Amino acid sequence: MFQLKIYPIFILFLLIFLNTSLQAKQLNFYNWSDYIAPDTIKNFQQKTGINVTYDVFDSNEVLDSKLMAGNTGFDVVMPTDSFLARQLHAHIYMPLDKDKLPNYEHLDPKFLKMMEKFDPKNLYAIPYMWQSTGIGFDVDKVKQILGENVSLDSWDLLFNEENIKKLSQCGVAFLDAPSEIFPTVLNYLGKDPNSKQANDYYEAANLLTKIRPYITYFHSSKYINDLADGDICVAIGWSGDFFQAARAAKNAGQKKSIHYLVPKEGAIITFDALAIPNGAKNSEEAYQFLNYLLEPKVIANITNHIFYPNANKDAKPYLDNDVITNPAIYPPEDVLARLFPIKEQSPKIDRLMVRLWTKVLSGF
Repeated sequence: MFQLKIYPIFILFLLIFLNTSLQAKQLNFYNWSDYIAPDTIKNFQQKTGINVTYDVFDSNEVLDSKLMAGNTGFDVVMPTDSFLARQLHAHIYMPLDKDKLPNYEHLDPKFLKMMEKFDPKNLYAIPYMWQSTGIGFDVDKVKQILGENVSLDSWDLLFNEENIKKLSQCGVAFLDAPSEIFPTVLNYLGKDPNSKQANDYYEAANLLTKIRPYITYFHSSKYINDLADGDICVAIGWSGDFFQAARAAKNAGQKKSIHYLVPKEGAIITFDALAIPNGAKNSEEAYQFLNYLLEPKVIANITNHIFYPNANKDAKPYLDNDVITNPAIYPPEDVLARLFPIKEQSPKIDRLMVRLWTKVLSGF
């Protein structure tokens, strides 16, 4: 009888081959909380056979500290524009090989031009979504406390001590993000939101310290569910989060009128970008993932779920009508004119913001 002989050396090569193949089909993705459609990762895995390890963060400061420490193990990360600019100086990311990104052509040249302020010549990053940082609130609760005729178009709603003191009855949340709260307060005070003057930051910190007793908590994602559940009634946060809160309330059968506004004094506009860190072990899989996210139908599906506008010019036909026509998601020109970017700051100012923020949080 014929017998098949399997030699040990053959088994060794087979094991090496299988192990290498398995390692090649892996991707480690580090993203913002609640910032992708529920089926995006699953669909990508089914399409490519690449297993995705997915982890989340809720502030640029957390991502920045990991990247600056090095050896994160992540293959794709999502920095915000001003942090991206600073990280590029530290040579955190590898240049993009756009030959591996045939879907890059779908990106809107207008947004690519805006991103060039942070990533010259768009060499390292791909714009994903953009957003404003404003106020989200439960209209009925706020009017119940401040009166039916209260003005709901100003940062006075939260930065005026008399108003926030009253609103503390129903709960107030602020982003735990000094890089966004300080520029917002500076702009409210009539100063340059990207000021390089230390005294301006002390003045902003004084205002925040004065209203600190009335702020329920500082967190960069918790406010979504809390607003939906009625545990808070107003928050400073990112535009799309409040539409997620409204949807969560509706799905729970709660009749809440959760609105989002860009105050008349102006608000921050930011872009979140996709980038591949230097030393990424699965860069080829990272390119496949980035190219997948650049497909118009894929990115439109994400916008339809998270309510953030994307930077893909060919995605519009696939957007839900109540998304593309919502002026709070895709703002009209007069609202866009009130938005301002955060610029890269010097290490000195960054350290000052962190130090002052720690004092604000502690209430001293």
